[in-house]
Amino acid sequence: MLKKLLVLALTCAVICPAAVAGGDQWTEVSSNHFQVVTNAGEKQARHILDQFERMRWVFQTLFPKLNVDPPAPIMVFAAKNGKTFQSVEPQAYLGKGQLSLAGYFLTSQDTNYILVRLDAEQEHAYATVYHEYTHLQYRSAGSWMPLWLNEGLAEFFENTDIHEKDVILGQPSVNEIMFLRQQNLIPLPVLFKVDASSPYYHEEQKGSIFYAEAWALTHMLMITDRENKADRLQTYLSLMAHHEDSVTAAEKAFGDLKRLQAALENYIHASQYKQFLMQSAAAPIDEASFTVKSLSQVDADIDRAEILALVQREKESREIIAAILKADPSNVRAMETMGGIELHSGNMQAARQWYGEAVKLDSKSYLANYTFASISMRSGGGEAAEIESSFRAAIQLNPKFAPAYDGLAAFLVMHHSNLVEGLSLANNAVKLDPGNLYFRMNAANVASSMGRYADAITMLQAASKLARNRSQAEVVQMRIDELNQVQQAQAGNTRVEFVVNGEAQPKTQQVTEVVDVKSAPKHPDQAGGPKHSLVGVVGQVTCSYPSVLEFEVEGVKSRVKVYSNDFTKIDFTVVGLTFNGSMNPCKDLNGMKSQVQYAETSDKSVDGQVFAIELRK
Repeated sequence: MLKKLLVLALTCAVICPAAVAGGDQWTEVSSNHFQVVTNAGEKQARHILDQFERMRWVFQTLFPKLNVDPPAPIMVFAAKNGKTFQSVEPQAYLGKGQLSLAGYFLTSQDTNYILVRLDAEQEHAYATVYHEYTHLQYRSAGSWMPLWLNEGLAEFFENTDIHEKDVILGQPSVNEIMFLRQQNLIPLPVLFKVDASSPYYHEEQKGSIFYAEAWALTHMLMITDRENKADRLQTYLSLMAHHEDSVTAAEKAFGDLKRLQAALENYIHASQYKQFLMQSAAAPIDEASFTVKSLSQVDADIDRAEILALVQREKESREIIAAILKADPSNVRAMETMGGIELHSGNMQAARQWYGEAVKLDSKSYLANYTFASISMRSGGGEAAEIESSFRAAIQLNPKFAPAYDGLAAFLVMHHSNLVEGLSLANNAVKLDPGNLYFRMNAANVASSMGRYADAITMLQAASKLARNRSQAEVVQMRIDELNQVQQAQAGNTRVEFVVNGEAQPKTQQVTEVVDVKSAPKHPDQAGGPKHSLVGVVGQVTCSYPSVLEFEVEGVKSRVKVYSNDFTKIDFTVVGLTFNGSMNPCKDLNGMKSQVQYAETSDKSVDGQVFAIELRK
């Protein structure tokens, strides 16, 4: 996110009460990698698209191992001036004293949005474009990459100049240099700890220092590493990827931080800044392949509503879509967008209804198909055939969308149907997103369901390296221990200890036969009965292999006993609470105030199967 002047490029909805007067013609120009929407005309749209294609080539050339094409499409909204649709500015930046922006990066499961203002005052005409695109390239590292380096790299690449035959990288920012020479630098241990909640990220004065210093340090490290053929930044990134403390990792990678601070101050006050050149004549860009079309007002309005829902302006987003659906009740895109609004709000059943209507009308959205299938499977609603069909449609519509493979694999296991295909699907999800811990765990569950315990253990051992905290590591190790118990029993042991919630049970609970509970669930999976909701305190929590969860809810007037055969499929939401790391239901749920939603099943020993839990303060 840039620290300069704002406007988010979006189209004005004449039906929105808060909209600025319209009249602009919006144009869409697309390539195989990008879609640009702008009110600045076709010529400007083509130029923006060309710049993005060239910047993609730069990253592909510099970082050949980097996946430069995300599974979700990239949509660029480019506003021609500062008066264009200021009502879509992110809610967090509307307050007085907040940073004004020239660009903003947003991401959702179905689209990556880069929002830019074309007349922003900056040293490089397309600095905003390059800055936001850099953020997109490092999207998969967002969970562990420190904010200073994420922003520092974006600031480094924003000063790129792309010409017909060459690309100049690492040009110094005169404004940043002059500004830093007049300021006291942030101590590096503080800089390394800045996160999204820090005043250094939002408050105008502090934020300006943070961005400038992040750029200067990144520039110094990248240029000097390149000159000295060193790998300090790569070492630092590797340590952070393994969840090292940011300050400790900096000390290991960069050495004494006081010396580094002194070197940075000298670098800022010196007059010797270097850059490097790349030859771009060979960049494979075919402008003749670009497609152009004019956007209808309705499509432009839907685009705007999608963005508003992501920037915490839900009320306005709902108003736009409601007006479109009133005029055209069968508008599939509007249904999909309303489903997305409900999904972001945590209203899962309402989201399922809207996505379901869109799917029935032949939705071409992979996210609509996937979300409908996923919510239906978790809640026990919908026919098995339509759930499977929607998962397969999502894969066909977007073969790079890993969650659809994972979801269909889980569906096949749940219905004991074609586990060979299920394992192939689960492995595809892992290949598409190798850094996802839960995809690897789910693949291991499929393998164990087939009796391939050794393979499942190998998968879990690989998954354990991706654990980001102790809770995740304990859950993975618990499953490894359980599978080891199964293997030992099958090897001829006559008595084993059954492990529940990671702890061996007393001798009285020893068993002489191990049952594969994935093929014989503790309770029925079908939950087609009436649905209920109860607010109360959770108690009597027990867990068993592989992810069976049972507990009671003590309400004001009643008590219920509920279960889930796979607690990873429960829709958890949180209101007024903050967790350090991930929540482990087996350890953290007991004693918590919650709203529990469940559906009745044929098993009369319990009151129902849980499909959603809202944790409350």
